[in-house]
Amino acid sequence: MKTAYIVKGYRTAVAKAPKGLFRFKRADELAAETIEYMMKELPDFDKKRIDDVIVGNAMPEGAQGLNMARLISLMGLKIEEVPGVTVNRFCSSGLETIGMAVAKIQSGMADCIIAGGAESMSSVPMTGFKPELNYDTVAAGHEEYYWGMGNTAEAVANEFNISRKDQDEFALNSHLKALKAQAEGRFDSQIVPITVNQTYVDANGKKATKSYVVNKDEGPRLGSNIEGLARLRPVFAADGSVTAGNSSQMSDGAAFVMVMSEDMVKELNLEPIARMVSYAAAGVPPRIMGIGPVAAIPKALKQAGLHQKDVGLIELNEAFASQSLAVIRELGLNPDIINVNGGAIALGHPLGCTGAKLSVQLFDEMRKRDMQNKYGMVTMCVGTGQGAAGIFEFLN
Repeated sequence: MKTAYIVKGYRTAVAKAPKGLFRFKRADELAAETIEYMMKELPDFDKKRIDDVIVGNAMPEGAQGLNMARLISLMGLKIEEVPGVTVNRFCSSGLETIGMAVAKIQSGMADCIIAGGAESMSSVPMTGFKPELNYDTVAAGHEEYYWGMGNTAEAVANEFNISRKDQDEFALNSHLKALKAQAEGRFDSQIVPITVNQTYVDANGKKATKSYVVNKDEGPRLGSNIEGLARLRPVFAADGSVTAGNSSQMSDGAAFVMVMSEDMVKELNLEPIARMVSYAAAGVPPRIMGIGPVAAIPKALKQAGLHQKDVGLIELNEAFASQSLAVIRELGLNPDIINVNGGAIALGHPLGCTGAKLSVQLFDEMRKRDMQNKYGMVTMCVGTGQGAAGIFEFLN
């Protein structure tokens, strides 16, 4: 089996949806500009040697339809020879693409693949524009198969005894860590600056355009405090505990990595960043989909021949505080190594992008901590009752 290495990785900032800084930018544009930026670091590389562009997207319709990955390849690489394929495993789509790229290279079916994800929740809403639910056969007797994610978060809170106080404290901590990371510039080197052109009507009623650059995550809230979080009303159940404040934010963003075979890495004299040592997805009851990592993490560890104590840094997608706490407690994870720079409650969750985004963040933080030859993990729950986990060895 061949060895596959990750040699590059970048992400955009993450903006709020649907009225945030990227509301005038499409997902395919965010993705293409991220890839174009990444390719500038390999100015002499023949882009025709890229075997595929694999793009994760959770809602591939509307502005994100028509096999968006192929269009992203055309826009981002500026050549026609590289194909593209769009992949959907909801919230783990971006991580799934990295796993696919690694597997194809290990099997000898490719030497170079760009993999990642992009999502504009400003363009395509959660569940898409017109979902057609099948209660007659697919979900006969199981309406929870189609529950909204917030309803599943309430179910997790109830079943695993996660209090409102604990959820709010977890959410506040996410914001405080993210704000500290931003102040220290810990995200700066991983973020691609994106120029946005906004068209509007000026004071004279005439069409006008202005431009601005987005290079900072929009989500972290200055002045967040436990009192403010406690005042928020539950969103999904009148007597519930899940609020807008202890849930992830709807977001827009893109993130990509370049995966290469060992032979190509040596030929080009590149220094690899990391290698994916395992990737696993698992199914759990859709009613409590948030516990997905509880099933996926042990599978990924077993594949890698590792134990939980061998993992030094974890990016756990904070879909909701309730499910994050349930996962941490059920597996006995060390909270000190989880989301050290904040998570999705503060930084946002652009669905199909998130898995790749968290991977880029993980590599960058492991570099800053000089964690050479150490292991890190990206994991998340996934809609309709799934979990995913990827384990990486950081190399340089």
